[in-house]
Amino acid sequence: MSVVKGRVGRTSPMGASLTTDGTGFRTWAPNATAVFVVAGAALEPSQAQDWQPESDDAMEPLGDGTWGGFLRSIKEGDPYLFYVDGAGGSGWKRDPFARELSFAPPHPASWCLVRDPATYPWHDSAWQAPAFSELIVYQLHVGTWWAQDEQGNDVRTLRSGTFLDVVAKLDYLIDLGITAIQLLPIQEFETSYSLGYNGTDLYSPEIPYCVAPDDLRWRLAGINAMLADNGQPALTETDLTPGINQLKCLIDLCHLKGLAVILDQVYNHAFGHDSQGAFDSRSLWFYDFQQRPDPNRSLYFIDQTWIGPIFAYWQGWVCQFLIDNARFYLDEYHVDGLRYDEVSAIVNHGGETFTQHLSETVRATRRSAVQIAEYWNGDRPRAIGPPPGGLGFDAELADGLRDSVRALLKQTSYGLSAALDLSAVAGSLTSTPVEAWQLNTCLENHDLTYAGHEGAARLPFLADSADRRSWYARSRVRAAATLLLCAPGIPSLFMGQECLEDKNWSDDRSANGLIYWAGLTAADSSMRDLLRCSTDLVHLRRALPALCSASVRVSRAQDFERVLVMHRWIEGVGGDVIVVVSFDEIAKRAYQIGLPSAGTWREVFNSDVYDGYPNPSPVGNGGHVDASGPPLDGFAASAWLAVPANGALIFVRG
Repeated sequence: MSVVKGRVGRTSPMGASLTTDGTGFRTWAPNATAVFVVAGAALEPSQAQDWQPESDDAMEPLGDGTWGGFLRSIKEGDPYLFYVDGAGGSGWKRDPFARELSFAPPHPASWCLVRDPATYPWHDSAWQAPAFSELIVYQLHVGTWWAQDEQGNDVRTLRSGTFLDVVAKLDYLIDLGITAIQLLPIQEFETSYSLGYNGTDLYSPEIPYCVAPDDLRWRLAGINAMLADNGQPALTETDLTPGINQLKCLIDLCHLKGLAVILDQVYNHAFGHDSQGAFDSRSLWFYDFQQRPDPNRSLYFIDQTWIGPIFAYWQGWVCQFLIDNARFYLDEYHVDGLRYDEVSAIVNHGGETFTQHLSETVRATRRSAVQIAEYWNGDRPRAIGPPPGGLGFDAELADGLRDSVRALLKQTSYGLSAALDLSAVAGSLTSTPVEAWQLNTCLENHDLTYAGHEGAARLPFLADSADRRSWYARSRVRAAATLLLCAPGIPSLFMGQECLEDKNWSDDRSANGLIYWAGLTAADSSMRDLLRCSTDLVHLRRALPALCSASVRVSRAQDFERVLVMHRWIEGVGGDVIVVVSFDEIAKRAYQIGLPSAGTWREVFNSDVYDGYPNPSPVGNGGHVDASGPPLDGFAASAWLAVPANGALIFVRG
């Protein structure tokens, strides 16, 4: 099959583009001396060791560093590879823009697959993403969160989780009440398992996260039942045969069920297949075969590293490759937001202008898509500020509440007489580097709880390292969860946090780091109780608009009394909410606090109810208090409360 010249030009899309009579191919290899494309039935014979490209396989240079060619009769699902000649050698290369890679041959010998982005029949035309301030995020790792067989049995120790396994457990997330899921990076990585931060094929989903065609039939019934429940037409096995359509199906069903989807994007570095980060020969490393070993000649990277080689932000083509990648997930996958890994590393290695162009392009593509930056440089407000002085993102990761509450839990673990620092928690709530609603807050995440990281710990371990199921651990974690879900910002839960998972997690499924889902049906009700508590807190946050506002005042932070009182409201509207959190191991009776106005205040949450849910005798206030006392704590009135030990109460007016 001969490559047709003249059908692909400088304005043609990068990668493989289907037409009615074949497929056009375009790739960037500015220093190559020749580039060839082999596809379809011709690809397998070409993998012989003595194979040499022929002139019929040659693509033509387009004068801008790219090469183009067209192959007639190459269709949806057909495999292809590029073969590149350069001054430093020659060999096969995967298309950096490939939408999908093959199951067989397995990675890294995978073939690229021609995919039509329009084959998935979307059902989400009525979907509207929540406002940024209304996001409640659940962070999960597809490979370890859940995997099931046809009978619904947990098979995570036998195989990786998949996009369709997440689909099977969506109702769990809907019941929890969160409004968005954030998937740890899902792009193809070279190692057998990974957190996902070592991607090399940025446009292709991780192959083990996809299901082979012969394993689709039994899954389809559950998927179509979900679609039917939402009045939508069914899918067929053909619809889901492409792996990319399985990720689209997950996002589509999330939207139908009211969940936004945020992807975690890594634009600061790439990483290879071993502990030294060595890349496989078919990757984008030294893509156009310049002379080795200088990394500055590797085309996509420079000689500086941050975990792995840093992208070459001075190269306009490289920046456009990454920006196009962000747009790709918005356009082809309908994602609702992007979380950018270590933007500070990008800026510190010459990528400031790139980040500004990235945020501007994404905003122009879809204004409703939230952009969250991980930015730890000293000039924290810069991440949120508009260009030219700022980087232009919508929100940024926050460490103030995270670090102060985690430190507080550790302090409480030393017992009743230990000194606590509630003032640090108060400061994290009220003294923020940017507007409070622009902070993406958390108490656990993939780094803080990862088994391979020094000092990693789940909240129950911080609260009581001697017994992570003790009353001390349970009650302190409930109080901490109340602080997180009542604080301003965009709160994030890490998988398992909602149900008292106490083990550090691992991307290695053979390690003892999988969520103990069986604990939700065990005789010990601890995990069920916290899941109910977390669920009620999440739903309460959604029901009380003041909790999604930026307005916050800490009216009391008493280290000796071990009590913090937080006031939330909507500026100019009201909707006052009072949150009382105690880390005292002894319940408080007739404890006086200030309230914004006199009259009845309803007790809408009491964490003590969830200790052996329903606790038959919780310490509380019978559902309401009367604010008939004198002014206190800067408020117009006050009331006397019963506050449970290591407990949290939430009050609303009326």
